[in-house]
Amino acid sequence: MLTVVGIGPGAAEYLTFQARITIDEAQILVGGARQLALFADSEAQTRLLDSDLDGLIAWIGERLSQKIVVLASGDPLVYGIGKRLSASFPPEQLRIIPGISSIQYLCAKATVDMNDLWITSSHGREPDFNAIVAHQKVAMVTDTIIGPHAIAQAFLMRGLNPTLIIGENLSSADERIHRLRAADVAESYSMNVVIILNER
Repeated sequence: MLTVVGIGPGAAEYLTFQARITIDEAQILVGGARQLALFADSEAQTRLLDSDLDGLIAWIGERLSQKIVVLASGDPLVYGIGKRLSASFPPEQLRIIPGISSIQYLCAKATVDMNDLWITSSHGREPDFNAIVAHQKVAMVTDTIIGPHAIAQAFLMRGLNPTLIIGENLSSADERIHRLRAADVAESYSMNVVIILNER
């Protein structure tokens, strides 16, 4: 059986009870190096999740008689690996346990309601800024290429100066949350998620 487990924004206290039980029962844990390090005390066999997703899917397919857990940061179905695995395995072979997404976490910390929130990502993709600026409230999962500064510049180039809430290293000891106008956004931030309040 294959289970994809959302492990939340990073800190162990944000794991759901069901996620913890499932990870504890795993015979094989699959995840990125940072994710696997969170469960270094596990006795399960481990496999590093890398960019070769086709190879991973084939590898998992040969081991479905075992309890395989794929660790997903945040929630597996919010720009996570859950989409790819659900397209590769039928529902009778796949279970998905949701987690607290980094977007949910940042909205809660910044007291921004999620009603009418448009969710997108720049992680490994070129965002459609024309679509983004058309929304009044946007949450974006970012990467090291298109982060807060690039987002701010895209708005400023269109004559807009929205408020950006930038959450760095969410749930970790060095977490920082900034609330800035686009014109005041710095060039570099650590691993982050951004909420854009483009209210006119």
